[in-house]
Amino acid sequence: MPLDRTSAFYEENAETYAKRVRSLPKQLDGFLAGLAPGAAILELGCGGGQDSAYMLAHGFDVTPTDGSTELARQAEALIGRPVRVMLFQELDADSAFDGVWAHASLLHVPRSELPDVFARIRRALRTGGIIHATFKAGEAEGHDGFGRYYNYPSADGLLALLTKGGWRDITIEENDGGGYDGEPTRWITVMAHR
Repeated sequence: MPLDRTSAFYEENAETYAKRVRSLPKQLDGFLAGLAPGAAILELGCGGGQDSAYMLAHGFDVTPTDGSTELARQAEALIGRPVRVMLFQELDADSAFDGVWAHASLLHVPRSELPDVFARIRRALRTGGIIHATFKAGEAEGHDGFGRYYNYPSADGLLALLTKGGWRDITIEENDGGGYDGEPTRWITVMAHR
């Protein structure tokens, strides 16, 4: 099966993407503060592994995953442990994690598949577990200048999806920032509990 343009971008540009200068997400410490010391965290879309490395250094039990074989190799070199190559749609865990960190990753899930992916994440979390996910805001799905697919949801659309999916204590924030493409970006941050 040929790679789609999003997968092809990450396979072909893995080293450059993984080694770019990048600050840790400002929400990471807040996410970790909501978890018990040593909590089990699933990182979906770990990219170059910087966030996983930070969480591991702070004593958390992290399971890093990425859909790109080449990005997974880059992350493994950084963190010194295996990274599972897995698409979000392949997640099949039951009450295994206290937190799911999906920073700038679920934004590549086709809109039609988001309800199933969120259901899989919810099932993978223990009762009371927390999800953090970020999305590029928009009204219609599309592609960026690199050909990568984005679902571009609205905050209201995400709230409705999570509410319908049984999530609780849902917090949604919006802020302006940027991305790998250098374009101004409106970001949506979602935090919710199982």
